[in-house]
Amino acid sequence: MLLAAALLVLPLVSTAPAVAATESERCEYPRLRVADSPESVGFSSAGLARVDELIERDVAAGFPGAALLIIKDGRIVKNSQYGFRQKFSENKALKPFKPVENSTLFDLASNTKMYATNFALQKLVSEGQLDLQAPIREYLPEFTDQQGDQIPGKNSLRVIDLLHHSAGFSPDPQYHNPRVAKALFSQDREKTLGFIPRSPLSHQPGTKTAYSDTDYMLLGLLIERITGEQLDHYVEQQIYAPLGLERTKFNPLRKGFTPDQFAATELMGNTRDGAIDFPNIRRQTLLGEVHDEKAFYSMDGVSGHAGLFSTTSDLAILLQVMLNGGGYGNTCVFSREVIQRFTSPSPLNPTFGLGWRKNANEEMQWMFGELASAAAYGHTGWTGTLTIIDPASNLGIVLLTNKKHSPLVDTGKGAYRFLGDLFATGRYGPVATSVYEALLPSEPR
Repeated sequence: MLLAAALLVLPLVSTAPAVAATESERCEYPRLRVADSPESVGFSSAGLARVDELIERDVAAGFPGAALLIIKDGRIVKNSQYGFRQKFSENKALKPFKPVENSTLFDLASNTKMYATNFALQKLVSEGQLDLQAPIREYLPEFTDQQGDQIPGKNSLRVIDLLHHSAGFSPDPQYHNPRVAKALFSQDREKTLGFIPRSPLSHQPGTKTAYSDTDYMLLGLLIERITGEQLDHYVEQQIYAPLGLERTKFNPLRKGFTPDQFAATELMGNTRDGAIDFPNIRRQTLLGEVHDEKAFYSMDGVSGHAGLFSTTSDLAILLQVMLNGGGYGNTCVFSREVIQRFTSPSPLNPTFGLGWRKNANEEMQWMFGELASAAAYGHTGWTGTLTIIDPASNLGIVLLTNKKHSPLVDTGKGAYRFLGDLFATGRYGPVATSVYEALLPSEPR
């Protein structure tokens, strides 16, 4: 893909700071610009062409679509699109396929945890509105041990335990599915918000790290209690709008967008080709509606763990906020010290920061590839999204794909692998490695 054809004009930046600054603390952060050439910021044009070849080869073999953003040293090195935002309507192939465009919005899935929930938490900590060491029940009084709980421990759980994924919750409570949730079944947001603090612990807190959507559903609720605003209103008005981001939204179809602007996800709703069923399940190809079942059915599209949509051009700004140390242009969002705190390793598992995943050892090569520095951190999303931020190289990478917009190849119990999962692009690590290989030899690895 030609670089010039793929670059977008970046959003204008508001002069109103997101965090109040004193006269001596005026916000003056670097703004992104387009690199004069890849070589001007330490990349090889030939190396980046090999990244293109990798993704384009996958698309030719059946991978649906992707968008790739690379920023380095405050410059946009690459903002390219590949393949198709929609190939199927339910299980029927379209004629012709609809290509990914530079304005295509993708379902970020669990990258919502970072770009919405973590950004909000980092802002609240910077403003002194949130104490990470405080008991959760200080903000959610109903979050307490109840008589009959098989595993107690909620009374002493802290906010930081949720961020470390060490609180003891199960990964997927499935409030939307009565067969799984039982008494906690809900497809009403207000009812679900009452159930989340009552969710039982599945193991003793502090004994292991277990990635859990429950943790981030609780954190989303906590943000709403502190701010008095629904999560989408808070992040869209207090973070995204001051940064000039107009295409980063929860429930975008209610906010002026149309289905044709989105990368499609699962072909047959949430049914896994009919293998799954629960009340009100969607059966059509998903476009502009969050795929995640808990977010869509139980949280009306707005949750701390999933629900956010965005584009590579908007996410470029959010990456640069992190690399800048907490702001962009005239907009302060949070402090450098808070970023350092949130990206420090958990004592239980060094591959976890506060929400962010860390490139702490070889266990994380599937995500970060083989060449990212030990300082790199980021996150992934089930729909096919990847974030890598590497302060050692002043580098940010976003890979957005719709890899689940492909036929199922494995319907074994709990597996449900999609064809898109099998490609190098859908496995993330090979693309990340290819990007790092495109760095010129003088750059740190």
